Amino acid sequence: MPFREDQLAQRVVKPKTNLGPGFWPITALIVVVSAVMVYLVETSPLPIGLVQAGGPADSVDALFRFLGATGAVIFNVVTIYTIYFAIVFRAPKGAPPNSIGVQIHDAPVLEFWWTAIPTILVVILSIYSVKIWADLQNTAGDVLTVEAIGYQFGFQFRYPKLTTPTSELHLPVGTPTTIHVTSRSTDVIHGFWIPEFRQKADMVPGLVNTIRITPTRIGTYRIICSEFCGVAHGGMKGTLIVQSQQDFDKWFAQQGGQHAGGGGGIPLSAGTVSAGQALFGQKCSVCHSVGPFSQKIVGPGLGQIFNDPAHPKLVDGAAPTPQDAAKIIHDGYSGDIGTMPSAQVNGLSNPDIANLVAYLASLSKK
Repeated sequence: MPFREDQLAQRVVKPKTNLGPGFWPITALIVVVSAVMVYLVETSPLPIGLVQAGGPADSVDALFRFLGATGAVIFNVVTIYTIYFAIVFRAPKGAPPNSIGVQIHDAPVLEFWWTAIPTILVVILSIYSVKIWADLQNTAGDVLTVEAIGYQFGFQFRYPKLTTPTSELHLPVGTPTTIHVTSRSTDVIHGFWIPEFRQKADMVPGLVNTIRITPTRIGTYRIICSEFCGVAHGGMKGTLIVQSQQDFDKWFAQQGGQHAGGGGGIPLSAGTVSAGQALFGQKCSVCHSVGPFSQKIVGPGLGQIFNDPAHPKLVDGAAPTPQDAAKIIHDGYSGDIGTMPSAQVNGLSNPDIANLVAYLASLSKK
């Protein structure tokens, strides 16, 4: 007499999942070893021998500690379980080459946790990383702004109120500082790295990258080029000196600290349109078009800069006059619309600025 389907189903016994005789002791070992490693990662000096000279080193180190702790746990789980299963479910002695090993199916609890735990870790890491990145990029209240310029094979630093660049970067302790980094327009890509502040940015010709730091520890620190830039790359190093405010003011005065002339003293009458047009194609056309303000590439279009009814002022809020335009080209600009490097970074002389202004004025007459 044939079985009914419900009777047959009752006779089918679901096999019990076999994870091996020592699975749970091995799991307990993983928990203990992981706990010890997480404790060591969280309490040991990190990185070894590299002090925190100021923000955001503390935030970056905290992120790397978290990465180290989670990485240690994942390493233990993967490595120890792999070794354990390789031993427990190895082929028996004398088994034929085509034998099939123990088949383990349907372990929903394990499948859930080995999916859920990595997912949770990745989500936490993503949120943590994005928060630190946002804090680094959106720091408000910066007091000092400095330009760092890379060249083969060294660094120069330009302060807003110094007429000439310096070979060392000096910063007062406790002062939030913005550093705009770039490379000379005729140079190669360099890397700007301050290990004790955990900050690094590429120095790219024609591009300005920004880092923000707040020195908290007086001392002398290394600036290292982290991008291979030629035969003397290994010797391309700079110096950051963090000083008290009094010592910084004294050093600044010794450098002749005063307002740079800006564009106000440039004789614009000597500028020629043809020379300015050639310069615009070489230096400016990567970021600016000769169309209207709204025709942006990186920066706004400059075709009607002196007579655009829709934009009666320049990006810095000044009147659209040739001298004010020359000032922006000379000093550079940083604001909501972006950052434009100074004339020194772009390799522009005062006659070059006069030629560019003459060309822009010719466009505005059309």
